[in-house]
Amino acid sequence: MFYTPRETFSAFRRAPLLTSLSAAMVGLALFLVGLFSLAAHNLKLALDTLEERVEIVAYLRDDAGTDEIAEMERALYALPEVMLVEFVTKDEALVKARRELPEFREVMTDLAVNPLPASLEIELEPGSRTPATVDRLAQQARLYPFVEEVQYGQEWVDKLFTLRRMGGVTATVLGVAFAVVAALIIGTAVRIAIFARREEIKVMQLVGARDGFIRRPFLFEGAITGAAGGTLAIGLTYVTFRGIFHYLFSIEWIPVEWVAAGILAGVIFGVIASSFAVRKHLREV
Repeated sequence: MFYTPRETFSAFRRAPLLTSLSAAMVGLALFLVGLFSLAAHNLKLALDTLEERVEIVAYLRDDAGTDEIAEMERALYALPEVMLVEFVTKDEALVKARRELPEFREVMTDLAVNPLPASLEIELEPGSRTPATVDRLAQQARLYPFVEEVQYGQEWVDKLFTLRRMGGVTATVLGVAFAVVAALIIGTAVRIAIFARREEIKVMQLVGARDGFIRRPFLFEGAITGAAGGTLAIGLTYVTFRGIFHYLFSIEWIPVEWVAAGILAGVIFGVIASSFAVRKHLREV
């Protein structure tokens, strides 16, 4: 019952340098994954922040009636994609322009007539801020005869979602590539351990030990090596994060779930890589 863990830790004691090097190799490979995860997470946060600013602004004619505006608000609120509709009066628009456009503050202070129109600012629900949805709602807003113009920055919205799609594809491709590199490194470390103990394995085969009995300590060793490498990678990633945060610019640490997933991934990769390596080399020794 205790043969597998006892044999695994005996192997660690017999070759501590090899074990340390294997864990360090795995840690450095997963460290690349950690750095990529840190960058991908902060890119996602930045894109989410930009996406929150996606809104539709319907500018109203000066002769728009109060009842007509209220009816349009109710109709827009009834749409499942709409989160908030805010009516901005002409005076509020002028105050907002003075606040947000200080370079035109003097020009807007001495105006005899307020040239800015009233508007309805339409905010969308998360998940509904796609180019197709935004364009469809903008077209619906244009149907009202008292709406003079509808703007939502179509080119900017298209570029935002192009960046999001590119980020998703890049994250998938690089994530898989780094995972494969980590698995190959773990498998290489296990193969080195198998070659170092090939005489012992040969004797065990000669006395009738089953492959599963021989394989278990190596699988356990791969799991521990992967866990140690994952922990090392998390530590190195956190040190890098603190350095960037303090000396370069503000970023966010990756979610705790990602940290746990990183260590678990190290264990899983360790077991899988060890399984393939042992299966191949048991036939060769």
